[in-house]
Amino acid sequence: MSKHAKTADMSGLYPAAIRESFNKLNPRVLWKNPVIFVTAVVAAMTTVLGLRDLLAGADGAGTSLHISAWLWLCVLFANFAEALAEGRGKARADTLRATKSEAKVRLLSTSDESPERAAEVLSTALRPGQYVYVSAGEIIPTDGEAVRGVASVNESAITGESAPVIREAGGDRSGVTGGTTVVSDWLVIRVTAEPGKSFLDRMIALVEGAERQKTPNEIALNILLVGLTLIFLFVVVTLPAFASYSGAAIPVVVLGALFVTLIPTTIGGLLSAIGIAGMDRLVKANVIAKSGRAVEAAGDVDTLLLDKTGTITFGNRMADALIPAPGISLERLAGAAALASLADETPEGKSIVDKAREVLGAVPEMPKGAEPVAFTAQTRLSGLDAEGKSFRKGATDAIIRLTGKTPPQPLASQVDAIARSGGTPLLVAEGNEILGAVHLKDIVKPGVRERFAELRAMGIRTVMITGDNPLTAAAIAAEAGVDDFLAEATPEMKLDLIRREQVGGRLVAMCGDGSNDAPALAQADVGVAMNAGTPAAKEAANLIDLDSDPTKLIEVVLVGKQLLISRGALTTFSIANDVAKYFAILPAIFVAAYPGLGVLNIMDLASPTSAILSAVIFNALILVALVPLALRGVQYRPATAAALLRRNLTVYGLGGLIVPFIGIKAIDLALVALHLA
Repeated sequence: MSKHAKTADMSGLYPAAIRESFNKLNPRVLWKNPVIFVTAVVAAMTTVLGLRDLLAGADGAGTSLHISAWLWLCVLFANFAEALAEGRGKARADTLRATKSEAKVRLLSTSDESPERAAEVLSTALRPGQYVYVSAGEIIPTDGEAVRGVASVNESAITGESAPVIREAGGDRSGVTGGTTVVSDWLVIRVTAEPGKSFLDRMIALVEGAERQKTPNEIALNILLVGLTLIFLFVVVTLPAFASYSGAAIPVVVLGALFVTLIPTTIGGLLSAIGIAGMDRLVKANVIAKSGRAVEAAGDVDTLLLDKTGTITFGNRMADALIPAPGISLERLAGAAALASLADETPEGKSIVDKAREVLGAVPEMPKGAEPVAFTAQTRLSGLDAEGKSFRKGATDAIIRLTGKTPPQPLASQVDAIARSGGTPLLVAEGNEILGAVHLKDIVKPGVRERFAELRAMGIRTVMITGDNPLTAAAIAAEAGVDDFLAEATPEMKLDLIRREQVGGRLVAMCGDGSNDAPALAQADVGVAMNAGTPAAKEAANLIDLDSDPTKLIEVVLVGKQLLISRGALTTFSIANDVAKYFAILPAIFVAAYPGLGVLNIMDLASPTSAILSAVIFNALILVALVPLALRGVQYRPATAAALLRRNLTVYGLGGLIVPFIGIKAIDLALVALHLA
């Protein structure tokens, strides 16, 4: 999407959010946020009393209506924050909804039935367990599992990536998603989704916020806010009795305004927006959460389980070094290795050609009349015959058998060292002469070691899971910088490892894409399934990565931590903010009845009316000022829990104490200067 288009989208988002702010004034919607609902009730009450005083010509009607207006703005600003957060998701939901369509599909009675005998039905009539045939150019009607065929599928409508991916029957890449398009070939798909409950339907509901369930921490914080609201309701209700005893009177409008300034309206107004924005950040990372609980759990993860293949390493053994035999130049070895690999289309073969190119600057062209020799399980070697010469590469014993010679001792020692390190040595021969060896190894992805160091700084332990032998696993684990590894892993061993970690009181996250990963994904506190994986894996997990990138698990942890830190930081600021307002307002209100309280009126506010009005205005304005922070989230930097707590208390706790004193005093001076109080 172009920058201009993005700007246009954002410009349309704000008017929609403003309209939705007024729609959310409906009591049936507003009561879901208790603190803001109470603020709206007080605003309605002060409006009625202000209008009554205005019609009666009573003094103070203007102040009452002024207070009422700012209370309503406070409610609208809270609604606006939530609507803006929801609006981002709805824009993406509209794009996704456009991929859904009711179309005729070819229904098969069995998975092996010929497509010519298929019956045409509407896609909305499909039920789990049925089989459909989809060919090039057609949209996959619903979620399912490929049971026959192989095809290239365009998943850009879901993932945003334009490059097609391969989906095939069997294995760990059999899952298909409704709304994606078959680019070439065909598939027979077994339907796995109930009508209206496909992955796309769940995704639309999630990004719209329509089914966003509150997380345990959010529920607990809501209970705390309701408790504080009830406490301050009791305090404000009892104030008239104390004032009467002192020979003073406090207007009901002032009591209402005081109540709103005392209750935690800041965090109450932003709490929902923080949660929705956190989910939105996850959606932007192309990860869909089945529940908010999983996102929060990701922020508290102690142990991270990562598959070696495709996550820590590229997944294919690649040429890491060329080792010439004594008396053989590196250039000659590189040329022979390249010729032996020119016809080899495997990732290993291509990597040998690339390594030779690094040495030679260019690789030899395929000679005319050359005859490729393909690899077989029996010969365990491959190569090329050209111009009366033969070039071969293969396993050590295969090349020894072919040439009838053993490698020279220095080369043999290096071959043994490669094998001990977990690598794969290939010998290269020209005719009957052994020229040297190629060191193949599972290459660790660039930057992985640094990412694991960041996780370690967060207090997260990383464990690599692999089917390799312990020797190979240890070598790769040391190179990647993980804290531990599980070698020769089976599904049962993964499950046992997760259970042992959880018994020790730790939260565990892992990713997987195969049916054999399903038990472990279900057991883990945070299970991330690849969108390309099997339906069993996606059903067992609570997070689904649309990009099918296993390293995304690290980003999920960062998003979870940012969500928790953002909520904690704004809660700290809100509570400190309210404490400061108590000391700013209460002395000003009671100084007439109790002159001794003048010592506590450190801001020297002009009058009780000015103090209340300044506090109400500040309450609304600070809510507006914090909306961008709630939507963007507090930036997270890897640190220990103690360091994060110190930062929160210093920046948001101390800031929450200081800002109200400055803000309320500045508003008080402005009101006096404008003769509004």
